[in-house]
Amino acid sequence: MISERVQQGALQMGIALTPEAAERFALYHALLVEGNARMNLTTVLEPEEAVDRHFLDSLAPVALGLLPQGARAVDVGTGAGFPGIPLLIARPDLRLTLVDSLNKRLEFLRDVLNRLGLSAEIVHMRAEDFSHQAAHREQYDVAMARALASLSPLMEYLLPCVRREGVAICWKGPGVEEEAAAARRALFLLGGKAREPLPYAIPHRDDWKHNLFLVDKVRPTPKTYPRKAGTPTRNPL
Repeated sequence: MISERVQQGALQMGIALTPEAAERFALYHALLVEGNARMNLTTVLEPEEAVDRHFLDSLAPVALGLLPQGARAVDVGTGAGFPGIPLLIARPDLRLTLVDSLNKRLEFLRDVLNRLGLSAEIVHMRAEDFSHQAAHREQYDVAMARALASLSPLMEYLLPCVRREGVAICWKGPGVEEEAAAARRALFLLGGKAREPLPYAIPHRDDWKHNLFLVDKVRPTPKTYPRKAGTPTRNPL
């Protein structure tokens, strides 16, 4: 059920998943159900809804051709592993880093990666602290976040991680234009230049108005950003 729906849905999005990848998605779902009994990972576990909302939605950058081969990518505030693990299942060439502030979620993700036979770097750290580390500051081709925050704080989390000529990718709904307008100052201060939002479709979900919001890194981010933990959400730029 899971493997068939994700493989067929991905194909409708223009993504040819291997049978092995489809089976990995099925195992990932089983591990989410198992892990959710021990901790709060997601409220969406019904198979069809989980495939569409967690897996196919996470694959939008693949469908839109946004991830270069072998790209170094970071998923900030990954939670239960979205979008990073679905992207890694579909594109195991990615050099992926998963960042979260809650260690028990990361322990779950370590087990998931091990069970799926995949590899990614896992970092237990707040988003505001992560990109101040020399190993991560302006080192990534792609920085991503899904269902984490509004665009202004998101830019403060993501853009410091992105190398010049790299891109930040955010998953957003129908209110993306209003969020983008509110984030203009943040984009300017942090060295980003926004593209037009990219709408995309999830098979069988015509009522979902989903967009990817992409920001190109055009200048280095000043060293003062991101500000200390909690400040970007309490006092957006």
